[in-house]
Amino acid sequence: QLFELLAGGDYLFDPQAGSRYTKDEDHIAQIIELIGEFPQTPALQGKYNSRFFTRKGELRHINKLRYWPLEEVLHDKYEFSRETAQTIASFLSPMLRLNPEKRAGASELVHHRWL
Repeated sequence: QLFELLAGGDYLFDPQAGSRYTKDEDHIAQIIELIGEFPQTPALQGKYNSRFFTRKGELRHINKLRYWPLEEVLHDKYEFSRETAQTIASFLSPMLRLNPEKRAGASELVHHRWL
């Protein structure tokens, strides 16, 4: 929701189904494009992993990804200065970590320079 406030109401992820992939697959692809490849361990484990990933940990139905890190999205699309984009990204990125145990919480970010 913080991203939405900064981006004028745009969602950080806005997945859409395509003719060859589901909305869930597009959501996973958008996450990868923003934060990078999933570690192979989580990608290859789980009840529904084979629905989305190959045995190599690659997306099953989406092959062409356009990587666009958060800092670049903030600068290129929303026209924040490089310095401001970097600062905001350094605040938001720890909350976007895939592993919930490694995600930053409010107590860790309360003293962040962006605030």
